[in-house]
Amino acid sequence: MKISPGKLKGLQSVSNERGVIAAAAMDQRGSLEKALAKESGKPATPAMMEEFKSAVTRLLTPFASAILLDPEFGLPAARQRSANAGLLLAYEKSGYDNTQPGRLPDLLPHYSVRRLRDAGADCLKVLLYYTPFEKPEINDIKHAFIERIGDECRACDIPFFLEFVGYDHAGGDEKGLEYARRKPEIVTRSMAEFSADRYGVDVLKVEIPVNTKFVEGATGYAGQKAYTRAEAIEHFRHAAAAAKRPFIYLSAGVSNAEFTGSLELAAEAGVPFSGVLCGRATWKDGIQVYAKQGLQAFEAWLSTSGRKNIEAVNAALQPAHPWFRFFGATSSAALG
Repeated sequence: MKISPGKLKGLQSVSNERGVIAAAAMDQRGSLEKALAKESGKPATPAMMEEFKSAVTRLLTPFASAILLDPEFGLPAARQRSANAGLLLAYEKSGYDNTQPGRLPDLLPHYSVRRLRDAGADCLKVLLYYTPFEKPEINDIKHAFIERIGDECRACDIPFFLEFVGYDHAGGDEKGLEYARRKPEIVTRSMAEFSADRYGVDVLKVEIPVNTKFVEGATGYAGQKAYTRAEAIEHFRHAAAAAKRPFIYLSAGVSNAEFTGSLELAAEAGVPFSGVLCGRATWKDGIQVYAKQGLQAFEAWLSTSGRKNIEAVNAALQPAHPWFRFFGATSSAALG
């Protein structure tokens, strides 16, 4: 594997001195608006969204290697990040097209990779809802969609982070036992698919390959078993073996304790994950504080509980592997 100068610079910008991506995620839009509205009892305004994102960015990026933001509400926050933190910007619209089957994605209409790079992005990120069990004609649309973005990122010489989130193509409960049993295959086959050269993906942002609520004895175990701990560890290893690109884990809205417990399973499995892009597991418990008590109380919460959360994730990243090892290098400088 080779890497271009722009992609090398971008990956160096969002990783720490060990070559591990210890990034915070604050690109939520629709889900954050709903949560703020629910807790405050009034619609979330653009000013509230910008203020919330700016507070998270300002107070948590001193403990992160990068921050992921959206250009719709996050550009003011991007200017307030710590000097040590790189910037990833989201390219996709929030959510998906629910007027037709298949959870088809779309891009922000007033942005391009070039425009996001010019706005200060070190790396680009796109979210795709994906399952290998979907109809071939729907997945073919998604494959072409990612190929186009990959080519756009190559042309602009900027790293492409692809986040894919699985779903039940038949409309079942993605938090239930039956989906938990299928999740390892969905994650593994997705990692294998988007490792292909034609997509131009530089870093895979992936789900934990098991639902830890169904892992016997794991943090957050809810009493119904889909896998033993030993089986869960094998699922981690099987998924990791499918990756031909550096991969990092996403937190998917679980609690901080559950996410750090998942990273402990990954460490026990010995998989070569290269870090995290962790959002809600760090700051979601502060939504209620901000909505009900205001900015000052939220800043105090971020400085204590929020910092504790991100430091717990950082501690769980000690076994993570540098991303440059996927290129056969012993340091990122050796790739220059």
